[in-house]
Amino acid sequence: MRQIAILGSTGSIGTQALDVARRHPDRFKVVALTAGSSHELLVGQVREFMPQVVAVAEEEAAREVTAKLGGLRAVEVLSGPQAAEFVAREIDADMVLNAMVGAVGLRPTLAALQSGKTLALANKESLIVGGELVMDLVKGEPERLVPVDSEHAALAQCLRGERRDDLRRVIITGSGGPFLGWSREELALASVKEALAHPTWSMGPKITIDSATLMNKGLEVIEAHYLFGLDYSEIDVVIHPESVVHGIAEFRDGSMIAQLGTPDMRLPIQLAMGWPERLATGVAPFNLADPARRTALTFQPVDREAFPALDLAYRVGSLGRTYPAVMNAANEVAVVAFLEGKLALTGITEVVERVVDEHEPAPVVSEVSLQRADAWARSRAAELVAER
Repeated sequence: MRQIAILGSTGSIGTQALDVARRHPDRFKVVALTAGSSHELLVGQVREFMPQVVAVAEEEAAREVTAKLGGLRAVEVLSGPQAAEFVAREIDADMVLNAMVGAVGLRPTLAALQSGKTLALANKESLIVGGELVMDLVKGEPERLVPVDSEHAALAQCLRGERRDDLRRVIITGSGGPFLGWSREELALASVKEALAHPTWSMGPKITIDSATLMNKGLEVIEAHYLFGLDYSEIDVVIHPESVVHGIAEFRDGSMIAQLGTPDMRLPIQLAMGWPERLATGVAPFNLADPARRTALTFQPVDREAFPALDLAYRVGSLGRTYPAVMNAANEVAVVAFLEGKLALTGITEVVERVVDEHEPAPVVSEVSLQRADAWARSRAAELVAER
């Protein structure tokens, strides 16, 4: 039985990971859960799975969790912003699934790998911000880092057993988000409600907005660069509205291998949690011959004029050093500003690009250099939002 700690258990990925664990009680023992503040949902999760430890970032929420758990003395409640990092490092677990959102997930990622655990990574910001530090920890042990993002899980399956020298490129697919076909001028008028109405995936607000701007695809390009050791010229992005093909590998002989499946995050989650075994998820397979659906699989290029975030991410990834950390931090600030009605949707990328252009980069030699770049970018992005 695999003992697993889930960081960010109340979010979209965390709740679906627990659904996988619920379906396979003989395979998984949930030994730890962490959350930011969603104490009502967290309390229910604790009562069902009875982990040894639960960690809550916000102190007040932690006190409420402790009070509501009442007599469950077998469950230890930790609190504070470093609680998730402590769980990742100190809890006796075979695997840590990092489903946290944002750059805050980097330190728990490093802690899990430093302690010798296998890491199922859904927190893409860990690689965007600290890719060099993360990959240094798995040199010679790449199997300790298992991707959870649907696109990277797909690419891992496409590349399994293939020779690296035979690979020409990989293709990351994207649904196009809620604004597929919109012009730059139309996007400037998009509402928060429209941006949160993703046509395919059910995700948290931050990732959903990143999907609306296609920043999410840019982050995934950088993530693929680190996970698979690819040059940026070997990573392409295409729009695939049906979200059935999740990743494609093209080889030097011209052949392609694609991974297909129903758009349900429980598929890549169970693949990561059960690695190297495949487990039943309760997800209905995609029926290519279903006459009721007759779903065509279509592909089209990205409208890079309407969605400049993708090219920005390619540029930032190629520049390296602290540029990706700065782009990520500025984007997090700008997304919150949009959700609060302080910024137009198109303003998100404009603010991020301005911060990137003003940045004086430094080499990534430690977490300190990343923290300094992150703090500067957040402050500068906030200033730019206030000026608009």
